This record gives sequence, C-alpha cells and structure tokens, in this order.
Amino acid sequence: MTNAMFSFSSFNIDEIQGGYNSLREYEKDQALSKDNQNPLSGLENWGDIGSLCSKYGFYQEIVAADKSVYFPKVEPPPPLPPLPPHQSPPPISNYGILGDFQFNPAFPLTEPIPETKTVFETKKEEQYCFSSASLELLSNYAGGLKKLKGEKYCSNLGDDETKGGGQKLSTEEIMRVAGERYIQFSTQRVDEIFMLAHPYGSSFSGLCLEETRDVELAHLLLAAAEKVGYQQYERASRLLKQCDWLASDTGNPVQRVVYYFVEALRERIDRETGRFVSRSTVGEQEKEVMASLGVSSNLVSMKIHQEIPFTQVMLFAGIQAVLENVALEINIHLVDFHIKSGVQWIVLMQALAERATYPIQHLKLTAVGTTEGHKMEETCKRLATFAESLSLSFSFKVVLLLDMKDIKKEHFDVEAKEAVVIYSNTILRDMISRPNCLETLMRVIRSLNPSIMVVIEVEANHNSPSFFNRFIETLFFFSAFFDCLEDCMERENKYRMIVEGIYFRNGIHNIVATEGEERVTRSVKMNVWRAFFARFGMVGLEMSESSLYQANLIVNRFSCGSSCTLENDGECLTVGWKGTPIHSLTTWKFR
Repeated sequence: MTNAMFSFSSFNIDEIQGGYNSLREYEKDQALSKDNQNPLSGLENWGDIGSLCSKYGFYQEIVAADKSVYFPKVEPPPPLPPLPPHQSPPPISNYGILGDFQFNPAFPLTEPIPETKTVFETKKEEQYCFSSASLELLSNYAGGLKKLKGEKYCSNLGDDETKGGGQKLSTEEIMRVAGERYIQFSTQRVDEIFMLAHPYGSSFSGLCLEETRDVELAHLLLAAAEKVGYQQYERASRLLKQCDWLASDTGNPVQRVVYYFVEALRERIDRETGRFVSRSTVGEQEKEVMASLGVSSNLVSMKIHQEIPFTQVMLFAGIQAVLENVALEINIHLVDFHIKSGVQWIVLMQALAERATYPIQHLKLTAVGTTEGHKMEETCKRLATFAESLSLSFSFKVVLLLDMKDIKKEHFDVEAKEAVVIYSNTILRDMISRPNCLETLMRVIRSLNPSIMVVIEVEANHNSPSFFNRFIETLFFFSAFFDCLEDCMERENKYRMIVEGIYFRNGIHNIVATEGEERVTRSVKMNVWRAFFARFGMVGLEMSESSLYQANLIVNRFSCGSSCTLENDGECLTVGWKGTPIHSLTTWKFR
C-alpha cells in the first residue's frame, strides 16, 4: 500500500466530462421511473426476517451490568375541574396533562433482554415492558446535556432571537433536555403547584420561547411512546393529539421529526388494535410524489449529494483508500452491489487517468443488483462513455438476480491478473434479517479474494427487541439528521421535503410501528459488524492520513461543514452531525 495523494480538487459533480457531463440530460431518461432505492443510505428496505440477530449479536443493547433504577411512588394529582364553555384549553405545560403520563412505578420492570434472544423467542408482552435499562438508555442520552448546564443559550426575547450572541440548541440537544425532564417526572415526587410555576425547573431556565415549546413537544412524544409501550392506547392517543398542536411537517426540525414519529406511533396503535389499513409501498409512494414534482429519485440523490456533506465525505475518503491499495495494479476489477448513479467510479476514473506510473491497462466493472436492471445498464453505459473520453480501457457487466441469495462466484468472471475491489454501500444491513442470504454473499466475496473491500453503513442501533429502546435510539438518530437538513437546505426545498416525507418517514414507520417479519430496517453499529466480519477472516485496514485528509477537505467545502463531525479510531471513520454518528466507513482485506 502507498499513501500517495490523489488530487480531487478539480472534480465537480455538476460538470462531469465526456458522455457523463449533463446531469439534466441524464435525468430526462430517468424521470418519473420507479426506483426503490433510498438515496440516503437505504433508511427503509424490505426483506424477510431470520435469526441472524441472535446468532451474530445483531441485537444491541446499552445495558449497565448489575444496575437498577428505583422509582419512588408518585401520587397522581387530583383531576382538574371542567372548563367553562367559553374558556380555551390549557397550555400543554399544565400539570393536569403532564400528570396523566407519570411513569407507573407499580408496573413490573423486566430484566434487560439478552442479546441471544430474538424477537420470536421474546414473549409478546416483554416487547412492551419498560425495563430499567430503557430509562438508563434515555439517561445516557440526557446525560450528554450536562455540558450545557450553567450556560444560558438564549433568552425569552422571541422564537429566534438570542441575547448576547447565545447559541441555540440543536435538535438533538432539545431531545436531551426533554429526556432529562422526562426522567425527572418519572423518578421524582413532583409538587403540582411548583410544576405549574416552574414547569422546567432551574436547569432549563435559559431556554428561549421556541426551545421551550420544542422541549415540551418532545416530552409529550416520549410520554406517548411510554403509553404505547404499556399498550395504554387511549391515553397515548390523547397525548398524540396534544403533539398535533405543535408538530408540523413544514415547521422547524423538532416539529418535523415529532410529526413523523407521531404518525408512526399512531400506525403502531392501529396495528395493535386491528384498525391498520395497508398503505401503498415505498416505491408506489415515491413514484407518485416524483411524478407530481416532475423529478426522479436519481435527481433527488444527486441534489442531496451536493447539499449534504455525508455522502461526499465517504465517497472521497473511500476512493482514496481504493487508489492507495491498487496503486501498483494495472488491471482492476470493480464489484459494486449498489451502483446507483455511479458517481464514485467517475471519481476513480479521473484519478486513474491522471496516474503517471503504472498506467492502467484495463478497468472492469461488475454491477450487481436485484431490481432496476435497466438502470444499472444505463449507468454502466454512461460510465463507459466517460471512460472513453479519458482514453481508459473499460468494460462492464450487469448481474441482475432474482434474489441476492442466488449469487455465485461464477457471476463475476474474475481473471487471475485482476485486482478485485469490492464496494458495499449500505447493502449489508438490508440482509441482517436474512442470515442465509448474508452468509452466502460473504462467502462469495471472500472467494473473490479482493485487494480491498470498502464498507459504508449506517452507524446506529435500530435493531433492539425492546420497543422503547428502539424508539429512543431512532428518535435521537433522526433528530440529528433532520437538524442537518435544517442547516444545509431551505425549509421549502422540494428535495428536502421528498427526503423527509418519503425516505425518512418510511424508515421511522418501519422501525417504530412494526414488529416481526415486517420490521426489516435493522441497522447495527460497527462493533457488531466487526464481530461478524471476523468470522470470515476479514481484517480491518488502517485509515490512511490521505483518506482522512480527503474527508476533512470535503467537510471544509460545505458552508455547514463545521457541524459535520469526523471521528477516527484507526480502522473506522465515523461521519456524524454535531457529535451524533450517522455513517461509518471501513476498509477490509481477507486473511
């Protein structure tokens, strides 16, 4: 391996050379066509359930050993007298409403669910019980707020005004404040009169009006999730109606994220009570929305790629790692399991064309997928045109399978002289629920003996068998993502509305509202993937200084880049938003 630095400074996605140079022309062929792939790393994917979660530890729980939480008995306040006909409803912060969702200390607490249990082995009622670990998980998130105490972020001058240049809280920090408040209500005896006068306590006195409302809204959402977890659906529905007063899919990011989580909780209630009516599939929804706006999913993907730093950071850092590992190779075979627009290979081709030593003799691409074969074919043809403009010898092959479990080594036509590069962009997580399929794919990849395998995954735990744990993890993850879109795109941006209203919405619904075979969005963190990869003799490669430099270079090009956080533990680059992990990038070899 060499740490040679390849310059991507001249690369512009909007102005690609040769036959790949017109994004608008490319989109004419793609407009209004069906595309089931999520442009933001597949936040919703569909498949069959299996037992891999327990076999390989794909269920993750944040549980402290030998710890328990004591919940003192909380006496509910007396009911409020009925309002006169002319009087308006009280504000949400009125303790008469809050008292309706005190944590019930009499409810039996369950033991933390071991990682070896699958959702099928867990009794149904256990999925709804709140364990001490659930509140400890929320406490861990709320504990991150301690750094804010003693700092006054903004005054009560107005929704958007701050005093003395104070900094507004991020969406995730709002959720942390709400989480801390929720825990206080759940574990402490609260005097009603004190709560009416000081609904947030001294710790939250520095919040501005908008933040106060947002904390109140998020607190109501957590309380509603608690009631759903206890199957107290009438009480949960009343709380969700309170959320409707402030939640909005066109408001600020807190209001938007709560809007979609409220929808998901209502769907869960409908499913559990037998009132759920099957809605259209993700592909059907996408096709309808795209048709109404006159755009295609590829155009949405490219627009998000241009506005949000995550994908570009991973793309350039990953391609830099590939180039370093094939610096001495003159015949390269790329294998891509999720090619989409193929922009990653445009970057690689440009770098290879500029390589002075060891000029490339032939570049081969095998694109593998189970849907949209014609789109993969079109992408490869455009890449071929682009390669021709660079005078690169290039060939491609499209492997369209009915099911990924049917994949075989023979599909790839690998020659002895070729250096194989595997590019896996958020496709492994789609198969967590299908253990046989995932194991088959990994065995085939290993048989190809790749020089390097690039793995990009969602760095989150959306796979807990505990409903409330899964709800908390998902809420904080999407809060960070909605916050990112708020900082990087205008609120009325139609591409942002599509991403939130289709891809994020369906991901949230699948994680929160469904169980069993229907719950197929099951992200896990890199420590779980590492344990799984070790079973196949995979060894993690160190992230080079050049790859890290490329990542930082890309971040600095974005106006919102200062909020994009990069963490490197030596073998994994984690890309996040204001400290919340979003994606991970790792590179691997086989022993």
